[in-house]
Amino acid sequence: MKYGLIGGRLGHSFSKIIHERLEPDEYVLKELTPEEVAGFIRERGFEAINVTIPYKETVMPHLDEIDGAAMAIGSVNTVVNRGGRLSGYNTDLFGFTALLGKLGIDVNGKKAVILGTGGTSKTAYAALRQLGASEIHKVSRTPGEGVIDYAELYERHLDAQIIINTTPVGMYPDCDGMPISLEGFKSLSGVVDVIYNPLRTRLVLEAMERGIPAGGGLYMLVAQAVRASEIFRDKVYPEGVTDEIYDALVRDKESIVLIGMPSSGKSTVGARLAELLGREILDTDSVVVEDEGCTIPEIFKEKGEGYFRDAETLAVKKCAARGGVIVATGGGAVLRRENLTALRQNGRLYYLDRPLELLIPTSDRPLSSDSSALRKRYTERYPVYTAAADVRVDGSGSVEEVANSILGDFCK
Repeated sequence: MKYGLIGGRLGHSFSKIIHERLEPDEYVLKELTPEEVAGFIRERGFEAINVTIPYKETVMPHLDEIDGAAMAIGSVNTVVNRGGRLSGYNTDLFGFTALLGKLGIDVNGKKAVILGTGGTSKTAYAALRQLGASEIHKVSRTPGEGVIDYAELYERHLDAQIIINTTPVGMYPDCDGMPISLEGFKSLSGVVDVIYNPLRTRLVLEAMERGIPAGGGLYMLVAQAVRASEIFRDKVYPEGVTDEIYDALVRDKESIVLIGMPSSGKSTVGARLAELLGREILDTDSVVVEDEGCTIPEIFKEKGEGYFRDAETLAVKKCAARGGVIVATGGGAVLRRENLTALRQNGRLYYLDRPLELLIPTSDRPLSSDSSALRKRYTERYPVYTAAADVRVDGSGSVEEVANSILGDFCK
């Protein structure tokens, strides 16, 4: 191959998309076993490659020269073949620093903790030192030289001002994972999670809910890829390229999530959005029916609302984990906090605010099967919908009007 990425598991990598947006050359994703890495590097059958987990340190002994910054960090993620000599670089440092700038997180003079001890942890450590952090602690399940465990973190370092997660906890497909809770950390001024799939991990969402500047690793991924491509080709891209690719990638990977009352048009508007954007639509109620093998009224009648809500949560998490789709939710899906968290990981939530007088009770919706029940649900849920939504959309118009209103916001 000419250009590409080597790593352990690459099925959900965004690197190919980013590099092929930058240049027309094919960029190959190549999964290797640990036993295959040395042979692949020795063969030198490439012009330039990127390296990801878990081989950022593994490749280093097989290179002819290593850039000073990469050697100091102890991690290489970019290798260039120049006439048979392999040179190693670390563009993650550039990407991580760019991410901090994008999020507006100033680490100068701050106490920081880094969760994890792998190659990306080393990069984060180098960046924090370079940017003037006053105190840095690495955290792992197994303590060692220069590394504390999580018990010590909670006992002695709840005054940390910056938290960086470099572990894979919370990464797709295990999106429920969370390396730590932010409860008790009262001095935080920034939280970074280098995971980029999902777009927002539970750790990032918890920080955002607390009003703490926070973000995932997608911008870092794009920034380091741009820098790597510059090293590949010995060129400099125009200012703004990183932001352009990042914005486009977020639009591609972020889902449109429709919330609102039964009969507010979520399924029909969702179907139209799917047509306009060429995306798949996922309906959480339909997923429940498919998984359970019976209708929702039958579930309510035979197993009760509690059972349905549990099944709905499983359906919501299944749909929410998919990026770049349209998700039409059931009317009560946002009543559970865990559902909201799942939907926010990859989605932007649009509340279809259709006036009560335009809503229609139907027998297939057990909690709003008549006008009285519908009115009661509307009164109870309206504040929940408005609080949950990223954007409130006037749902009184036609399907086309509502869909275009959502598109106008989503694509701006």
